[in-house]
Amino acid sequence: MPSPQQARAQASAITSGKTAPEAEAAPTSRLRELFDRPRLSPGQRRIAQYLIEHITEAAFLSITELADRVGVSQPSVTRFAAAVGFSGYPALRERLQSIALSTLAGGPGEEDRANELQAAVDAEIENLENLRRDFADPDRVIRVGRELSRSTPLTVLGLRISESLAEYFGYAARRIHPDVRLVTRGGSVAYDALLQAREAGGSWVLAFAMPRHSQETLQAIRVARGAGLKVALVTDLTLAPLAEEADVAFATGTGSRLVFDSYAAAGVLTSALLQAMTDADPERTQARLEKYEQLSDQHQFFLKD
Repeated sequence: MPSPQQARAQASAITSGKTAPEAEAAPTSRLRELFDRPRLSPGQRRIAQYLIEHITEAAFLSITELADRVGVSQPSVTRFAAAVGFSGYPALRERLQSIALSTLAGGPGEEDRANELQAAVDAEIENLENLRRDFADPDRVIRVGRELSRSTPLTVLGLRISESLAEYFGYAARRIHPDVRLVTRGGSVAYDALLQAREAGGSWVLAFAMPRHSQETLQAIRVARGAGLKVALVTDLTLAPLAEEADVAFATGTGSRLVFDSYAAAGVLTSALLQAMTDADPERTQARLEKYEQLSDQHQFFLKD
């Protein structure tokens, strides 16, 4: 079985400077919208990409023929149909046939043909729009930001692919919080850091867990909870078992069109939590930022604009 990155690389290959021949026959934007909404597994993405690239032919294949063409099992095709909102493959094929016939007839939608990079941006725009709707009620972000601000020390956990989000949060949080402890190694190293943070008086951990969700992150969250720490989790929409272990979970869409996920919405959510922390204690925030600016000027941390 290919890894998710291998499968995605096959499904979203980019030919520099030109579009592959199959992409010239791409279906209308209705087909991309149909497949972009759910979070599909790597195998399901392969099915979706095959249908997009070969819609005029694939729409008339039997379930056996489609499975053979894509290199998956027939049950995988059935699960794919359910994942995109249909009762089974016959219902999905009926919709595909109507789109294929519209494409052959030169129907609407052909003008909105996006390449893979544009489609990746479109997906992230949708994730940001969904986050904007979530922010219509900011109370939960404000409340958690207040709790993170009060926790001294504050532990930030991010392992494997999630390390970059944790690093960003930790770097910024240190400007406004007196004791931020970053944990980016799993196993017993993470356990030691979490237990020490609790013994030092910490009450909260902010954990980042983006796909692929690691066993190390799950175990670290369980250790933190067992030690008496509360856990705020930033994760993707699949939630997985991690959300069940956390005291509060924030879920955002991730960009999954390309080989490696992108995190535009998760990045904005991270900044929103930082903003909530600054608002929770404005006097401390102002004092710490002023002191940092003095140090940065004294030691010339940054280039002059």
